[in-house]
Parts: sequence; structure tokens; C-alpha cells
Amino acid sequence: MDAKTVKASTNLQYNRSNHIKVRPLSKSTVVLRITLFVLAVLTVVSFATIDYQSIDLLNGIWKTLENFRTLFLQPELHHFSFSGGLYAVLITMGLAFLTTLFGAVIALFFGLLSAENLSNRRVSNCIKSVVAFIRAVPTVLWVLIFAVSAGLGSVAAVIGMTFHSAGYLIKAYSESFEEIDHGVIEALRASGAKWGQIVVQAVLPSTLTYLVSWTFMRFELNFSVAVAMGAAAGAGGIGYDMFMASSFYFDLNEIGAITYYILAFAVLLEVAAIRFKSGLKGN
Repeated sequence: MDAKTVKASTNLQYNRSNHIKVRPLSKSTVVLRITLFVLAVLTVVSFATIDYQSIDLLNGIWKTLENFRTLFLQPELHHFSFSGGLYAVLITMGLAFLTTLFGAVIALFFGLLSAENLSNRRVSNCIKSVVAFIRAVPTVLWVLIFAVSAGLGSVAAVIGMTFHSAGYLIKAYSESFEEIDHGVIEALRASGAKWGQIVVQAVLPSTLTYLVSWTFMRFELNFSVAVAMGAAAGAGGIGYDMFMASSFYFDLNEIGAITYYILAFAVLLEVAAIRFKSGLKGN
């Protein structure tokens, strides 16, 4: 076929498909658009008909901006020292590390059992069903559930956060294990390797980078959750200090200082995670 024939064929195909095909609206799309339209109308109506009474909206906005200025531009510690703030953050960090460590150890075992290429299908489906239920319940609810038996405090926070961390990591680990080439596992089985040997020689070395990435991600999540649990469950740490500064003392300057503590440690966690993962990839 010469160049002219190819060009003519291309132009013919272009002319035939020169119009834009519009898909007909499905029922789900129509319902979604109607729902969004109704929500938008209700939002506008609520703002237009709300009874502001004696509230000055512009003055409220100005006061909010002043509060933000106090929070972020005038941070001060009044009820504990700089070293006390560091100690409180370290307590929160220790809570996050402990729950991540416990959750990772539990998740490694059950993640291997829930991977379809390493376990029985019935066992895998059973574990995945239970894990889906665990992940569906928020961490704070698990902490409050265990607080019924253990009481509010660090014990209930550790158990509840570990419970949810294990459910999160079991799913992440099992999906990482299922990404392994099935031929490698079959070759080891054909050579007479046992289940433990397959895990040690093929599964863990191939997925180590993914396991570390998921674990660090959960560690960062647990740090933020530990801050909230310090306030909600009385687990101590910087979260409890923030709760006291906001609810008991209403000290905006101290809330701003505590926010900078949390932000600084969150950035350090992210930098450490990136360097650690890049070191693993380099090796």
C-alpha cells in the first residue's frame, strides 16, 4: 500500500468519526445529578433563610482571622516548658510506634494466611471478611469499645489502635503478597520447598519494600490518631495537652505552639520515611 492510499484511508476514517458521540444518561447519573442539585438548592436556601439574630457576620470573620493570627503568629507555652512539650510529643510518638509494631507483627502472620496464592481460599475469604469489618469501624470507636473493659487511658488506646492498624495492614500486606509472580511460587513448590521456605526465600524478599512503605504509612496515620486519642481517650501525650489548652484553658497561644510541635514531628516522620525507603530501593 503506497503513501497516498494510506493517507486517503486515514482521511476517510477521520471523516467518518468526525462527530462526537454522546453517551445516554444512565439512571445512576440522573440520580446523582438530581441529588447534587437538591443539595445545592438546600444549601443556598439555608444560608438565605438562617436566623443570624444579633450576629455580625463580617465581625465574626474578622475575629476568626484574629484567632488564626494569634494561633500561628504568636505561639507561646504557658502551662508547660519546651522540654515538656518535647516529652509529650515523644509519648505520642511512642504510642504510635507501639501500636504500629504490634499491628505489623499481627498483620504479617494473618496477611500470609489471607493471600490467595499462599493459603486456602476459604481461610483467605474468612480473614478478609473479618478484616473488612474491622476497617469499617473507625479507630476511635474501637478505642471506646475497649475502654468499656480497660477504662479510658493509654491501655484502651493501645488496644483499639492496634486492632485497627492490624486490620489495615492485613489487607495491605495480603495484596502485596498476591502481586508476586505465581510461577516463582509454583517453581519452589515443585522443587519440594515447604510453606515456610517459600515465605522466607521468595515472598518476603520480593515484597519487603512494599511492606515497609505500608508500615510507614500506617505509622504516620497512627501518629495523627494518637494525637486525637490523647484528647478523646485520655491517653496522654501532646493530644491531651492540646485538649486542655483548647477546652480547659482556652489558650490560643499555647494551641498554636502545640500545633507547631505536631507539624514539626510530622515533617520529620515524612523525611525519615522517604530516606529509609530510598535506602531500601538503593540496596
